[in-house]
Amino acid sequence: MSGDFEVADYVVLALVLVGSSLIGVYYAWASRHKGNSKDFLTGGRSMTALPVSMSLTASFMSSNTLLANPAEVYRYGAIFGLLFFGYVLTIVITSEIFLPVFYRLALTSTYEYLELRFNRVTRLLGTVLFMIQTILYTGIIIYGPALALSQVTDVDLWGGIFSTGAVCILYCTLGGLKAVVWTDVFQIAIMLAGYLSVTIMCVNLQGGFANIISDSQQGGRINMWDFDMNPQRRHTFWTLTIGGTCGWVAVFGINQAPVQRYVSCKSIAHARAALYINLVGLSCFLMCSVFAGMCLYSVYKNCDPWTAGLISTTDQLMPYLVVDTLTGSPGLSGLFVAAVLSGSLRFLHHIKLSSSINALAAVTIEDLIKPYTNLSEKQLTWLSRAMTISYGVLCIAMAGLSSVMGGIMQATVTISGILAGPLLGLFTMGIICPFANTKGGLTGVVSGLIVSVSVCVVSLISPPPPEMTRPLPLTTDGCNFTTTGSLNWTSPTAPTEPSTITTTAPVQITDGIHLHSVSYLYFCLIGTVTAIIVGLIASLFTGGWKERVDSRLMLMKEDTILYHTFTFCRDRVSVTSVKNKKSQLSAQQLTNMCSSFIRS
Repeated sequence: MSGDFEVADYVVLALVLVGSSLIGVYYAWASRHKGNSKDFLTGGRSMTALPVSMSLTASFMSSNTLLANPAEVYRYGAIFGLLFFGYVLTIVITSEIFLPVFYRLALTSTYEYLELRFNRVTRLLGTVLFMIQTILYTGIIIYGPALALSQVTDVDLWGGIFSTGAVCILYCTLGGLKAVVWTDVFQIAIMLAGYLSVTIMCVNLQGGFANIISDSQQGGRINMWDFDMNPQRRHTFWTLTIGGTCGWVAVFGINQAPVQRYVSCKSIAHARAALYINLVGLSCFLMCSVFAGMCLYSVYKNCDPWTAGLISTTDQLMPYLVVDTLTGSPGLSGLFVAAVLSGSLRFLHHIKLSSSINALAAVTIEDLIKPYTNLSEKQLTWLSRAMTISYGVLCIAMAGLSSVMGGIMQATVTISGILAGPLLGLFTMGIICPFANTKGGLTGVVSGLIVSVSVCVVSLISPPPPEMTRPLPLTTDGCNFTTTGSLNWTSPTAPTEPSTITTTAPVQITDGIHLHSVSYLYFCLIGTVTAIIVGLIASLFTGGWKERVDSRLMLMKEDTILYHTFTFCRDRVSVTSVKNKKSQLSAQQLTNMCSSFIRS
């Protein structure tokens, strides 16, 4: 099915590519005589809530969202949609705990906080962990979509990787954070349009929403509620809510890319509004992912292309569906591919890549160069651009290693679990625990790393068995291999080559817990909890109770919406109580006056 794109499809891709690049060029021209390195990296703290919220949403709509998430639903069911509860808790926690501190300090790099709260060694450790995580993750983001889409187009895999990096480096280097934010706004519209194009086409192909829901119900894909507390289960209410919350707080709470965005807002009210508007965007894309997975199953319920060997991984299901259903509609295939590229996939994966590169440049300038040099602002601005180019090239090079790291979802969560979890524990200790000291922080983050690495190694050596992951049945009974070697996906004819057809048998559920890895969604939680527990114990044993911390570095009750809500309600109750007392007093006075009059 490769090479079915028409001229109109490539025109759509080219237009999105050029449009993204022109935004960077425009902002470079508009700011050529003004601004400094901090303005370049934070947008001059002049951004409003709406564009920043759209940029936050777009920045994390990566290959997981557009390729891996629908494949998860196709394979394991719509229970994946319960991640919505994790999103809600993530935004509330970020808005109440992390945002007030980072915004008050006006930090360009989140790792500046670690030096202010602990010491320079802690800052450098956090910076190095962030840089390793970002470079590895960005390599996955570039390589994964290019691998999947290379199966259905004539574009060379490595040509796509280099094109992605080149476009990203161009607009991010020229325009700084404003270019990234406004390109994200442009691309999120492309992403939504592309997603809608394929889902609407599937609805028409399958005869309506009701048929897709019915097919998913019959195939066991609508398995929304599962409250099993076994930590080895892949997807349950608890793994998706608790584990998902921890993983996403590590993204929105302390990761340089989103923090750099909401700190760029003109006020903390705009920053908070950006986070909550972003929640709407995240939820929309999650629903689209779940429904796309149900569309996948409805179309291929009788002939699974993965089991039949037509694709090498389930991450390629969405591109196959696009080519299979949109080939006869000029431009629509290109629109979806543009959405995939704009969503951190393949040629235009510069939403995620640019966010990462820009963030890496910010961290390098603020943490590793500025403290040790006396460079002027103009020199720092040019150095920021040089760093952006250098990291772009390095991230492209890292894409070559991603082929040995497993599937997109597995590789992403593995990296996050190892590195983001302990860092989240370190920041949490610093912000909410006044007795956490430097020794405790370092001990905690190192302990969290050791435990996280151990858990990930166990997951590779002894992954959870099928009775824990519970993949849903797939079949190829409806496949029809024609004489030309193509596959008719929807034909009810019996397969002509039964030796190549296999069917996934239902999983046999067994009782008991065996020595296998826990759910991948708990990796980050384990690292976070370990870092906090060990760090606090170490702090108490090394004189942490004597710590005197600047109040600006800690979360204060006045920072939270919860406190102001409580105060407002308390004041209203007090006012009402006073009014009632006055009313009672007036009534008593009137009664006394009447009694006096009667007696007289």
